[in-house]
Amino acid sequence: MVEVQHVTKRYGSLTAVDDISFRVERGEILGFLGPNGAGKTTTMRILTGYLPATEGLARVAGFDVFEQSVEAKRRTGYLPETPPLYPEMTVIEYLRFVARINGVPASDRQTQIGLAMERTNVADMADRYCGTLSKGYRQRVGLAQAILHNPEVLILDEPTAGLDPRQIIETRKLIAELAGDHTIILSTHILPEVSQTCQRVIIINRGRVVAVDTPGNLTARLQGSQTLYLQVDTQGADPISSLEGVAGVVSVTVAAQQDGVAGYHVESGSGDDVRREVSRTIVANGWGLLELRPQQMSLEDVFLHLTTEDEAAGGSEAAEDATLDGPDEDAGETATEERTDG
Repeated sequence: MVEVQHVTKRYGSLTAVDDISFRVERGEILGFLGPNGAGKTTTMRILTGYLPATEGLARVAGFDVFEQSVEAKRRTGYLPETPPLYPEMTVIEYLRFVARINGVPASDRQTQIGLAMERTNVADMADRYCGTLSKGYRQRVGLAQAILHNPEVLILDEPTAGLDPRQIIETRKLIAELAGDHTIILSTHILPEVSQTCQRVIIINRGRVVAVDTPGNLTARLQGSQTLYLQVDTQGADPISSLEGVAGVVSVTVAAQQDGVAGYHVESGSGDDVRREVSRTIVANGWGLLELRPQQMSLEDVFLHLTTEDEAAGGSEAAEDATLDGPDEDAGETATEERTDG
């Protein structure tokens, strides 16, 4: 449904996107992650036809985003990081305007607008001017305009930014409901959001793709060893030597200790399931086993590992580019636009 082949985007000596390739299948939710300045927004703007790629090819629903831009845009709904609202329009006026420019048939407009407003919970704001809306409501109206024409592909840049906790839950639920009928690319800095919403993840750093997989597979691939967390009523004893004697256990470290109850991290080799023997050892020594659970790397751990590792691999190149890597790639885009307009 979405195909990116060897896409590169340069601004003078700055390479914002560096030879990236990926696919998003029909009905899939893909999480797009990366630190500020990594190239996420640039990639999304290329996919929506807002920016041309320096090299490479991008297709949406089978249409080249620049050679067949009108057809590609008809099939795309886009929520940029800052929703594109007109402050002098009311919410209903704005959505009617968006429906017209997206080619929604006149006979279907009211129905489509009503459905979009209902799904994003903005119906009570229909007569409010967009310029008077709170950040959360602006974000929700922006999402309404993105889904209004029922596009095949949704590209959402920070869709829950500015929402309160209840609104975040509602938006995540809506995104999950849209999957299947829509293909969704979701950019976010909220890593738990990716784990809860996305089926696959792309991590991009310094303009390059450094990982593509499911959240679960990424953590499993990088973890290598397995870690258990134990909470034990030791009654004053030290169980570390006994636990280290269990076959497959690599190390035991104290995580917490209070009033005779201690927490331990027990690390074992990859593929070694030591839970049964660990629990048997604790019980055999007469200690109370209060808690035993596996610990996995979080998506945040994976993200930090991959982006830090990639930065280190950059070596002197990273140092040379440091002055070019501002808080966001938009700075390069703005400079280019100013040179063109001038």
